[in-house]
Amino acid sequence: MFQLLSPSLPVGAFAYSQGLEWAAETGWVNSEQALANWLSDQLSQALTYVDLPILLRMIEAAMADDAQLMSHWISELRALRETPELRAEEVGRGRALADLLGALGLLDEPSVHWRALLSDSQLSGFAFAAAAWQIEPTDALLGYAWSWAENLTLAGVKLIPLGQTAGQRILLRLAEQIPAAVEAAQRLDDADIGASTPALAIASSRHETQYTRLYRS
Repeated sequence: MFQLLSPSLPVGAFAYSQGLEWAAETGWVNSEQALANWLSDQLSQALTYVDLPILLRMIEAAMADDAQLMSHWISELRALRETPELRAEEVGRGRALADLLGALGLLDEPSVHWRALLSDSQLSGFAFAAAAWQIEPTDALLGYAWSWAENLTLAGVKLIPLGQTAGQRILLRLAEQIPAAVEAAQRLDDADIGASTPALAIASSRHETQYTRLYRS
């Protein structure tokens, strides 16, 4: 699991800000408190009601070797990514992770048929690796949420900018919220999956045409 969560994992997570770059540029997120609030809101909405419950179902699909079920949840996830930028990130990181899992031997026979499917979504690749390495689903969800929080906190520290100590305070606050988010995600029925995050959608859409960018769109 630590290998999956490592910032050195070559899947390009560092290259994306999920709209945060535009939010910082326009002044929506311009302080430690504002960044903490921005990420906390995303954790309690998008992560809790989209990423984490779908990740849980993808792990179950991988454990059952059910490619059709995995395909269903990939389609659901991509439909819930509200902008072309967010969908492009999902697919781009998915291709990179599928290539990596192949290089690590996880997509050899009899799992080679999974490769094209996993290339459509980075979340599905994470789920497949968690299942292959027999990582407990709860631990996988906790780890994924932490990795997301760390990546975007570091992006915010660079963009606002903030000091590293401020980033650590934000991460501590988010870490305290992650267990409750994972617990809530595990209780959701299929019909409850979905979130409304208009500020994230606006920021991501505006970032697609932002004149000066450090992060991909």
